[in-house]
Amino acid sequence: MVNPTVLSDTPPTREQEKGRDKGSDFSELSRRIAEAGLLRRRPVYYTVRFGVVALALAGGVAAFLTLGNSWGQLFVAVALAFVFGQLALASHDLAHRQVFSLRRPSEIGGLLVANLLLGMSYGWWMNKHTRHHANPNHEEKDPDVAPDILVWSQRQASKAKGLPGFVGKHQAALFFPLLTLEGLNLSFNSFKALRSPHMKRPVVEGTLLVAHFVLYFGGLFTLLSPGKALAFIAVHQGLFGVYLGSVFAPNHKGMPMIEEGTRLDFLRRQVLTSRNVRGGALVDVFMGGLNYQIEHHLFPSMPTPALGRAQVITERYCAELGVPYYQTGLIASYGQALRHLRSVGEPLRAAR
Repeated sequence: MVNPTVLSDTPPTREQEKGRDKGSDFSELSRRIAEAGLLRRRPVYYTVRFGVVALALAGGVAAFLTLGNSWGQLFVAVALAFVFGQLALASHDLAHRQVFSLRRPSEIGGLLVANLLLGMSYGWWMNKHTRHHANPNHEEKDPDVAPDILVWSQRQASKAKGLPGFVGKHQAALFFPLLTLEGLNLSFNSFKALRSPHMKRPVVEGTLLVAHFVLYFGGLFTLLSPGKALAFIAVHQGLFGVYLGSVFAPNHKGMPMIEEGTRLDFLRRQVLTSRNVRGGALVDVFMGGLNYQIEHHLFPSMPTPALGRAQVITERYCAELGVPYYQTGLIASYGQALRHLRSVGEPLRAAR
């Protein structure tokens, strides 16, 4: 197991220096993966998978229209929270060109799924997620561990003031409740990002976002009474946020953080900061393949159904190199993430 600590620029061991000098470490793994045919596109798989998700979305909309102004709509809200989570995972695969090898169809698909169906900016998320992949768990460069409401290292905690300082004291207990706001947070940041210079198509993205919320809120408040509509939004968006957080939290939270100045080659940077989650077919569906987080970070464009075979090859190769490779169960991964959150909040609790 990798200790959930900070990787800093302390003097490296002989093995670490040896690994850094070996520019061929990842090349050799890449060669083995390519020879196994694990990087080729899987059009049949994605046709079936996206078709099932589309049918589930259509079924949820049909159920919504059929039930009318009924409290039974809350069951539809629960089901659609899961469907929206699956749409987010589909958008993730499109963004990484796992579905199409060309940029254009990947981008069109991503805009339709993310902006129009989910109400989340594809361009904003792509920029953020690309930076995360380049430097996972890096305190200065990974936007997913940038201090905001939550803090991810004791150094960040020591500087936290105001609301982050208060939340940081209790962030382990508040983590899952805060996830209920994640869906709304993604939409808020998506609209906010439309004015950012990195947005390539702000008009297109903004139009699709507006279209999503016109359809979403228009449908809810047209068919349901205000009270039922607000309850639907709370259940749907709350569970959607919890689902997303439950999928993404096990991947890196509680794994080593990287400080500025640390030198790691690509293979070690990705493997040491990532955690795989065991669990079989149900976990594969629930997490959309992101339970193979190590392999996904090493080969972002690898189609989801190839990740399981890649895991076996990668784990064996890391054992040959003496590189720690960590995987655990789903519930255990949540426990490790929450213990990490509690640990890094210690400076804030000690300051009371």
